[in-house]
Amino acid sequence: MTTSSTPTPTAVPGEVKDREATPELKAPKKPAGLGQGRANWVVKVALLLLCLLWLIPTIGLLITSFRPADAAASTGWWTVFANPLDFTQWTIQNYREVLTENGMGNAFINSFAVSLPSTIIPIMIAAFAAYAFTFMEFKGRDVIFVVVVGLLVIPNQVALVPLLRIYGDIGINGTFPAVWLAHAGFGMPLAIYLLRNYMAGLPRAIVESAKVDGASHWSIFWRLIIPMSVPALAAFAIFQFLWTWNDLLIALLFIGSGPNEVVTVNLASLIGSQGQNWQLLTAGAFISMTVPLLVFVSLQRYFIRGLTAGSVKG
Repeated sequence: MTTSSTPTPTAVPGEVKDREATPELKAPKKPAGLGQGRANWVVKVALLLLCLLWLIPTIGLLITSFRPADAAASTGWWTVFANPLDFTQWTIQNYREVLTENGMGNAFINSFAVSLPSTIIPIMIAAFAAYAFTFMEFKGRDVIFVVVVGLLVIPNQVALVPLLRIYGDIGINGTFPAVWLAHAGFGMPLAIYLLRNYMAGLPRAIVESAKVDGASHWSIFWRLIIPMSVPALAAFAIFQFLWTWNDLLIALLFIGSGPNEVVTVNLASLIGSQGQNWQLLTAGAFISMTVPLLVFVSLQRYFIRGLTAGSVKG
């Protein structure tokens, strides 16, 4: 008796490979970003609340600067929100008095006379030094650079008494050059460190090509390195300008009060011996804040680039 069996289909080798290579069907994934919208809103609201919390003291100072002396001394600044349209509780007399009667206008000009040279001098010297540490070979280069960077950990206060004695011997105490030299010396290590790290990340092929073409170090420095180092120069300029503009200790020691006093020294003199007239201090503080804000806003596009360049290799 003959039994008939159904022939088993023979698998083609190519079809087996195709079936093995075909991935199994999976459940559809959840669309990306479906739950991210709510998280983004939470982050935005949290950041907004943090910014408002950070700005509360500044808002209080701003409101106080426009309040009369009696109201500022007797009630809190938040009481103006009870009736904000009552213009009898607002005044600009504080700003008028600060600018005309307390010498803030002259101090404002003196602060420019101190801050601009104290920013330009260390940048120029540090740029030359950073170029030498990066693109020039000489004996002891790395050791000297480590020593310069090590100066960052030395407090500036330990040098104040020796500087006072030296400046007194050469007769420049109470003058602008005394403050210029002090700020330039204190800011030099940080400037050299930032600029050297930035220049180390620049393509060396450009410098080598310029040397092959016969360019001197002077030409390479001014025509190639300086234009490419603008972000780092601007970043340090922001740091140095804000430091010198807001400094009180060095200006008080080396200049003091008088015809050459700067904004910070003038602000300190606005408060009376018994703490009165502090509404004038708030007005003067906001006058002094305008310049640093303008400097930061105008150079902020270079700020992050200049600080982060050279920190990561590759």
